[in-house]
Amino acid sequence: MEDDRLLRPDLEDLSEERLETSLRPRFLNEYIGQSKVKNNMKIYIEAAKKRKEPLDHVLLYGPPGLGKTTLANIISNEMNSNIKVTSGPAIEKAGDLAALLTNLQEFDVLFIDEIHRLNKNVEEILYPALEDFTLDIIIGKGPTAKSIRIDLPKFTLIGATTKAGSLSTPLRDRFGIVDRLELYNIAELAFIIKRSAKILNIEIDDESANEIARRSRGTPRIANRLLKRVRDYAAVLSDGNINLKVAKTALNRLEIDEMGLDEIDRKLLDVMITKYAGRPVGIDALATTIGEEVDTLEDVYEPYLIQIGFISRTVRGRIPLPPAYEHLGYEKL
Repeated sequence: MEDDRLLRPDLEDLSEERLETSLRPRFLNEYIGQSKVKNNMKIYIEAAKKRKEPLDHVLLYGPPGLGKTTLANIISNEMNSNIKVTSGPAIEKAGDLAALLTNLQEFDVLFIDEIHRLNKNVEEILYPALEDFTLDIIIGKGPTAKSIRIDLPKFTLIGATTKAGSLSTPLRDRFGIVDRLELYNIAELAFIIKRSAKILNIEIDDESANEIARRSRGTPRIANRLLKRVRDYAAVLSDGNINLKVAKTALNRLEIDEMGLDEIDRKLLDVMITKYAGRPVGIDALATTIGEEVDTLEDVYEPYLIQIGFISRTVRGRIPLPPAYEHLGYEKL
């Protein structure tokens, strides 16, 4: 029996996961946004099915919350195959990976989230599995040690990462399909919010959906989270239906402003403008100053602030741009 810790490292939060799963599309024709990735994936999947072969290995990268896990499940559904879900940190040793690979069936999908955090020893065992569908295992130690080769069923590995640059070149080169997921626009997010509201039996008008979308940082996960929080306010302050007044009240109380910036965003920009006087500053210095992890700033906050033109990454460091000064009410020095 496979280790639940490996396949389901998030078992402790099942109720929230069930809710998230209910909001996720199951097939490509239900998937909103990411048009280029979606259209290309349709071709790849159709071609693989015509050849009666597994889909080539897929690497999905981009900021968190954009639908990498959702897309992996959609690929599995479109290929009419089973999916095994795990994460890089959960595969601690070579034996863990061997257990996963030897329990796969023909055409199965193995999804590894945070694949950039795979142990190097584990990663090296993965290479022949990806290229030749074989697994080399060393039995014993010292002079009596011997290597045995196990043939694996043909499978598809889907790796997801927020840091494609942290993947080693040999691993990255073994993915035949590499796609970057981009932040969503307001229209796409509003469509997602209305779809989720329908699933959750929430009445919401177009203005409210657009208001939530505008403050969702281009991220479906955040859009769905804000929808659920606004639903709570609507249930207490109104008749349970979401209108523009309720949506604005809820989002303002959550301290999410008109641009979707939260307290940490504003603190980050304020520090760059006031403490560092708008001069270039390194990410390590910023993280220390505001008390956040470097990875959190790089993965969660920076992508959106860069996209909306509030900060820029230069060779010398991060600098705030004029729109950031204007948004916070500062005069550009």
